[in-house]
Amino acid sequence: MITKTIQITEVSVDELADKVADKLLLKIESYLKQLSKTKSDELLTRKEVAEYLKISLVTVSSWSKYGIINPIRLGNKIRFKKQDILNVLEQQSINKKRVY
Repeated sequence: MITKTIQITEVSVDELADKVADKLLLKIESYLKQLSKTKSDELLTRKEVAEYLKISLVTVSSWSKYGIINPIRLGNKIRFKKQDILNVLEQQSINKKRVY
């Protein structure tokens, strides 16, 4: 285990807190960017989409045909962005809210 000694001189508590907060904020922003990038880049097969949404492959094909979900063609393979699927679900839940 490596131990480091930090010596702080002529720094107020507020200045130290600001420096720590700034450094922490940069780390958090970097982590969130990396997290959102991996989520949006994930590609699913038709079977994975069907399993994820608990629908049939026929329904996945129909939704793709009618533009409800948009496929990505990679040669002869069809893939779907997971983030696009999540966006469709979110949009559907927003549209279905009832007002009493």
